[in-house]
Amino acid sequence: MSKRSFLTSLLAICLSAILWGNFVPTAEAMGGKLPMMNQPAPEFTLPTNTGTGKVSLTDYAGKWLVLYFYPKDFTSGCTLEARRFQQDLGKYQQHQTEIVGVSADSIDSHAEFCDSEGLKFPLLADTDGKVSKAYGSWMGIYSMRHSFIIDPQGVLRATFTDVNAAVHSHEVLTELDRLQSAKA
Repeated sequence: MSKRSFLTSLLAICLSAILWGNFVPTAEAMGGKLPMMNQPAPEFTLPTNTGTGKVSLTDYAGKWLVLYFYPKDFTSGCTLEARRFQQDLGKYQQHQTEIVGVSADSIDSHAEFCDSEGLKFPLLADTDGKVSKAYGSWMGIYSMRHSFIIDPQGVLRATFTDVNAAVHSHEVLTELDRLQSAKA
């Protein structure tokens, strides 16, 4: 390799590194910061696939809430996660806890997804990503797979960001049990 070729290659590598540094997503581009633990959860009001029209955080005042964000209806990981929440729905009800899913999909997509999978909990349409951003869970065009446990007073008590769809519902139930036992 000639000295000139070596220098050209080195320059190309350096320029690539500099340009890549300018394209590394910032926290804001990745959905902002996660909400603070033990602080009031960010308020939301979003349209839902159920007959209620819209759902707000205040609708769950006095109840425990699992608010889970997911990328897309009908994808393998999201379907598995939703199925696990549905399979464990009775256990959540025993914990006096509601489950609500959020993604950027439309209300119609959510309705089809619920019908297809037999889901008995609401899915909310965050089509512009505002609520996902408020929860630090927005990836530009879809919600990231994050979950939050919110207590009956509307305070954020647990955050899950490294979610394995196959076992996530069990992890959430375990943490919910721990949180509720500590409050008793």
